[in-house]
Amino acid sequence: MVTRTMNGGSSMSSPVVGSRNVLKRKSLPFAAALLAALTIFVAYPNAALDAAPQHHNQAPGFYRVKVGDLEVTALFDGTGVFDPHWLHGTKETMDGVVQAFHEDPHMLDVADTGFLVNTGKQLILVDAGAGTWWGGPAFGRLAGSLRSAGYTPEEVNMVLVTHLHSDHVGGLTTQDGKRVFPNAEVYVAKAESDFWLSPEIAAKAPKDAQPFFQSAQAIAAPYIKAGKWHTFSGSETIVDGMQIAPLPGHTPGHTGYEFSSKGQKILFWGDIIHALRVQLQHPEATVVFDLDQTAAAATRNQLLPKLAGADVLIAGPHMNFPGLGRLRKEANGYSWAPVVFTDQWDENASSAQK
Repeated sequence: MVTRTMNGGSSMSSPVVGSRNVLKRKSLPFAAALLAALTIFVAYPNAALDAAPQHHNQAPGFYRVKVGDLEVTALFDGTGVFDPHWLHGTKETMDGVVQAFHEDPHMLDVADTGFLVNTGKQLILVDAGAGTWWGGPAFGRLAGSLRSAGYTPEEVNMVLVTHLHSDHVGGLTTQDGKRVFPNAEVYVAKAESDFWLSPEIAAKAPKDAQPFFQSAQAIAAPYIKAGKWHTFSGSETIVDGMQIAPLPGHTPGHTGYEFSSKGQKILFWGDIIHALRVQLQHPEATVVFDLDQTAAAATRNQLLPKLAGADVLIAGPHMNFPGLGRLRKEANGYSWAPVVFTDQWDENASSAQK
C-alpha cells in the first residue's frame, strides 16, 4: 500500500490510491480477455461482416423521365455484346475497332430497350423488345419491366414499330402465337410490312436472311388475324403530338417517332446507332443488318448534326440502358450525354433532363 507523511511525520494510508490499485489488479483478467478479442478481430476483420448475406437481385428494369406532359418510361429487355464482325467500315476504322475491342471487351456492349409513352389518354409502346425470338435467355425481359413499372400488357393501347427485326418486335407475340398485348393496335410503315411479310420476297432472300422473314411473319400473324395490324405510308396523324420520321436504310420502312409536348421533344430513333462507341465517332460505319448500307450511312450523317444542335431528347434502344440522352458535337464525331439518374419524380419539372 502506498503511504504518505502528514503533520509532522505521522504515516497515513491513501484510500484513493489504494482502491485504484485494487481496481487495477481486479481488471487484469478483463483487460487480457478484451485484448484477446481485439486481436482476433484485427486478425480476421471480415468475421463480423460474414453475418450479412449478399443480395444479388437488381433494381427493377425501368426508368422514367418527363417530357412536357408526357411520362416516358424506358423498359429494359436485355443486354448483349455486338459482334465486331457485324460492323462495316474502312480498314483503318475496323483495325481500330478490333484493337480497341481487344483492350476493352466492354467496348461493344449493347442493350435492348423498349419505351412506354403515357400521354394521359393513351399508353403507347415504342418497340417491344426481343421476347423469345432473338438473343436467347439474355433478352425477353420487357414485359416484366413493364409490370415492375406499374403497368400491365393489357393496358397498352398502341404499339409503334420502328422496324420488323425480331429484337424490336419479338416481345409482341409468344412462340405459340399468342398476343402479348391483346388490346393494342400495332402500327408499322407500309414499306416495312410489305417487305418482311411478303412470301415472294422471302422466297428470293438469301438463306441467312430467311429467319428474319420467318420471325416477322409469325410475330405479325396474330395481330393481323385480330384486325389490329395497321400500316402507314406518309405523315398521317396516328397520335396527337407525334410526327412520323422516316429514317431509311437500315430496313425498307425504318421509322422514327418524334413526340412533342409543351415545347419539349423526344425522338425514338430505332436502329440509327447499334455500336455507340464506334458509330458516333464514325457515322459512316454500317452494320451487316443494314439492308441498304449507303442509305443507312446517309441517314445517320444527316440526322446526327441536326440532333446535336437541337434540344431533343433521344430514345435509343441499343444505347446503354436506359437509352435516354442527348448528342453533343465533338472535334471528331459525336458524344452521348445520357440522362442523369434521379430517384425523384418532379411533377413541376419544366423540361426533360439536359
